[in-house]
Amino acid sequence: MKSDDIKSLFKQFENITSEYNGVECWSARELQILLGYSKWENFVKVIEKAKFSCVNSGEKIEHHFPDVRKSIITGKRTEKQIDDILLTRYACYLIAQNGDARKVEIAFAQTYFAVQTRKAEVVEQRLLDYERIKAREKLSQTEKQLSGILFERGINEKGFALIRSKGDQALFNISTHELKKKMGVPTNRPVADFLPTIGIKAKDLAAEMTSMNVQTKALKGHSPIEKEHIDNNKAVRGVLVNRGIQLEKLPPSEDVKKLQRKLANEEKKVVKIKPKK
Repeated sequence: MKSDDIKSLFKQFENITSEYNGVECWSARELQILLGYSKWENFVKVIEKAKFSCVNSGEKIEHHFPDVRKSIITGKRTEKQIDDILLTRYACYLIAQNGDARKVEIAFAQTYFAVQTRKAEVVEQRLLDYERIKAREKLSQTEKQLSGILFERGINEKGFALIRSKGDQALFNISTHELKKKMGVPTNRPVADFLPTIGIKAKDLAAEMTSMNVQTKALKGHSPIEKEHIDNNKAVRGVLVNRGIQLEKLPPSEDVKKLQRKLANEEKKVVKIKPKK
């Protein structure tokens, strides 16, 4: 998501906030539009899931989803009363968590309602952090899948570790041991936990290519599979270097495990002030 898009969405979400008994709230009708739901009936289904999550978390629905009536002007310029729901920040957060994460607006809302500091820069950085965490999770899934494919072709866990290490050396133009030393990575931790997002995605792409080609080419045995993985990492490195990016020269990023804990703690602190009746 581009910085300008984030700032635009941030402004839109800020513009529809209101105050109810001293608590910031959002109209469900207005939030529906911002989250990309064209029909109220479809959005209500998401709200119901959020209410269920609210109860499971030990909170009362009426404290976070009070029903209200709202006046609108119809096409005939007449006033009409419709059902609406006032949503606390916590309610909005639960709605975002239960929404379609493929929607850009939902992905933004999941972060916007999880942070209490109302600054676009904070939301933007959290989105970048979230993207890095998801990239790391995806790499773990890809490597697990690749390990399974190689096991079927006679490569044990030790063999897979050697192949992966050779791939890293081809991608970073430096051995894993030297790379860890350069980045200050503990010897017992995966280097991927300290790579910037682009480094994680580069490893993931190379591993995906190896998974596909091992199956497509029906490769078996350590040597041909190792060569395939090295070639794929070299190919990915070639594209990056051609665009002026040398992964081994990029500074290390924050430990992804610490980042996960930090974001999890932020989500636990989502505002849960109950509106007064």
